[in-house]
Amino acid sequence: MNWVLVVVGGMVGAPLRYLTDRAVQSRHDTVFPWGTFTVNAAGSLVLGVLTGAVAAGAADSDLRLFLGTGLCGALTTYSTFSYETLRLAQDGARLHAALYVIASVAAGLGAAFAGVALAEALWT
Repeated sequence: MNWVLVVVGGMVGAPLRYLTDRAVQSRHDTVFPWGTFTVNAAGSLVLGVLTGAVAAGAADSDLRLFLGTGLCGALTTYSTFSYETLRLAQDGARLHAALYVIASVAAGLGAAFAGVALAEALWT
């Protein structure tokens, strides 16, 4: 049963990532990969809220498998982040590549911490 939750979550997360990436990127005329940046930060926020909810006893392991492993696993993408960073650097946009790495790590960690704080405020 656990694998079904992960598969269904992934079935939701993968198209959500693609559609969000395309919608966000179409609004920006820049080499900076705003779509991937957005889905990774959003996924970090969701995972932070979920982590805080599990710690507070407000979410169970099934929800963690569905949302955390399935949905967030498919929504966020470290491989695309790595590829886009490499592509920026190879195309001569080294400053954009460095800013992308710094901003992505900061946004991801900040969103995860904010998510945990939000969950703690809601469920403690």
